Amino acid sequence: MAASALDVPQATGSQGEFREKLVAEGLLLPSSVPGVTGQGPAFVALRHRLDRAIDRLLANEGAVAMEFPPIEPRHDMESVGYLTSFPQLAGSVFAFHGEEAEALQLGEKAHAHQDWSGHLQAAGLVMVPAACHPVYPALAHVGVPAGGVTVDTGPAWVFRHEPSDDPSRLVAFHMRELVRAGSPDTVGAWRDDWRDRALEFLQSLGLPAAFDEANDPFFGRSGKVLARSQRAQKLKFEILVPVGGDNPTAVASFNAHSDHFASVFSLGADVHTACLGFGIERCVLALLFTHGLSFDDWPADVRAALS
Repeated sequence: MAASALDVPQATGSQGEFREKLVAEGLLLPSSVPGVTGQGPAFVALRHRLDRAIDRLLANEGAVAMEFPPIEPRHDMESVGYLTSFPQLAGSVFAFHGEEAEALQLGEKAHAHQDWSGHLQAAGLVMVPAACHPVYPALAHVGVPAGGVTVDTGPAWVFRHEPSDDPSRLVAFHMRELVRAGSPDTVGAWRDDWRDRALEFLQSLGLPAAFDEANDPFFGRSGKVLARSQRAQKLKFEILVPVGGDNPTAVASFNAHSDHFASVFSLGADVHTACLGFGIERCVLALLFTHGLSFDDWPADVRAALS
C-alpha cells in the first residue's frame, strides 16, 4: 500500500521551492508517489558527467568491476541482519503464482484500484538497499586475494523505502560504491585515505563539502544503542553539502564493517571490509543547488572537471 500523505515527511519550504524549480525546468519528472522521481535529459546528462569524473578519480585504484541487478536473494539480506537493523527501509518482491480464475480476480481488483496484494506471494527476492550488499556473497564465490581487493560496483540502482517530498530523498536512486576487503590495517588505511580523496574531489567541483562522524538510521530503541556505538567507534563518516534545505545533506558516506560481512560470508579469518558510497543523484542535486540549474552557466573549472 502506498504511504499516505500523513506518512510522508514533508519537505521544508526551501526544499519544496528547490524541487518546484527542478520540476519546472524538466530536470526532475514527478510521479504520483513521493520519492519515485524520473529524471529529464539534462539531469541524466549531468549524472553521466559525474560518473565519468568518478571513473577518472578511480583510474589508478586498480578496482575490479562488478555489476549486479537491483534485486538480491532474500536469504542474503536476512543473513546480514538488515531486517533487524533497518526494517523500515527494506523492500521485498512479490509475484503472482495462481491460476487463471485468480488472475481474473486480480485484474478486476487492479482495474478498480482495489487491494490486490493478497493474490501475490513472496518471490524470495528483496530490493538491494546498498550497492555494496551483493559484493560480499560474490567475493565468497571468487575469493579475496592475499593482498586484498577493491571492487567498483558502477552506478547501481538501490531501493530504500523512505518516501518524501524532499528532492534529495528518493525511494530509488543510483549509488556508486567502492568496497575494500583485506587485512584490518589495509582496510582502515584505505577508508581514511578515500575519505580525504572524496572530500577533495567534491570540493574541486565547487561544492562547500565537509565531512562529519555519523550513524546509520537503526530502527527502534535498540537501534539507538547501535547508533551510539557506531559513533563512538567512528565506524561511519559522511560528506555533507547543502541541497535545498537549511541543513546539509549527506552526499557520500564511508562505513567500516570490521569482520561483519566477512564472517557472514566466510571471506577469511583475517578479512575486514569497508565501503565508500557516492549518492549520485544527491551529488547532482548539490551541484545544481550550488551552481544553478543550467550547466552552461556553471564556473568554467567545474564544467571542465565534468567534461
